[in-house]
Amino acid sequence: MPPENATLDVTRDVAVSKTGRTEARARAARNRRMLVLASRIAVLVAVVGLWEWLARTAVIDPFNFSMPSKIWDQIRTWVTDGTAQGSLWEQIWYTLYEALLGWVIGVIAGVLLGIALGRVRFAADVLGPYIKVLNALPRIVLAPIFLIWFGLGPASKVASAVVLVFFPVFFNAFQGAREVDRNLVANSRILGASNRQVTLQVVIPSATSWIFTSLHVSFGFALIGAIVGEYIGATKGLGLLVAASQGTFNAAGVYAAMVILAVVALLAEGLLTFLEKKLFRWKPAEADTAR
Repeated sequence: MPPENATLDVTRDVAVSKTGRTEARARAARNRRMLVLASRIAVLVAVVGLWEWLARTAVIDPFNFSMPSKIWDQIRTWVTDGTAQGSLWEQIWYTLYEALLGWVIGVIAGVLLGIALGRVRFAADVLGPYIKVLNALPRIVLAPIFLIWFGLGPASKVASAVVLVFFPVFFNAFQGAREVDRNLVANSRILGASNRQVTLQVVIPSATSWIFTSLHVSFGFALIGAIVGEYIGATKGLGLLVAASQGTFNAAGVYAAMVILAVVALLAEGLLTFLEKKLFRWKPAEADTAR
């Protein structure tokens, strides 16, 4: 066999071997994802089934703890017949609107102030102690104050959501701005970049992964702020459903509102994860450590 043909055969065998290994890894990854999904479903079914059985056999008090079947019946009643405050979809949208608006305002404020203080050390030294003091306050207790200031409308719930969202986003943006590679900043300045250009083209892109990390947690905080505000005083919303159900000792109604909130939070988390993957396609995939 000529040397050229032998070389071609070896190259082809190497390519086939690499393709086979790639396909095997992809198949193993798909199998693992399916196993994880099946395990999650099994855990959920086991917990719900155990809860239903314990309630039906009176091991736990069904009046206080309710049971999954009653919770499902409550959700179905709200969907078909509505609630005392209006349709269920109106309550969901009202809470989601308050949470989204508070989340957007809190994120924008947190990113802007975090980047600014991360870039200007003098401002960070001056304002740092005040921000730490405000962060140490239990911000949930501000909800009654906002209710007094802004009334029963959505403004008080938006304000509650803003104060809960702002601080985790701020600290991540601040840390992201501080952790920028100094060599990148120095090289940008050598190339003639202004402070504005360094901030927009170097600092903010470098801090984006830090900021996105806080977005996953902060939307949950926004929902908490909206729900707590509605629970204290509101005319619509899921928090009002929780308060009304509690007032009538309807445990199924309380749990039903919690289930709806969990679904909304999971959908929002899924959307954020999708956007993060689209924006960070350049990042290498994380190694699968669970073998």
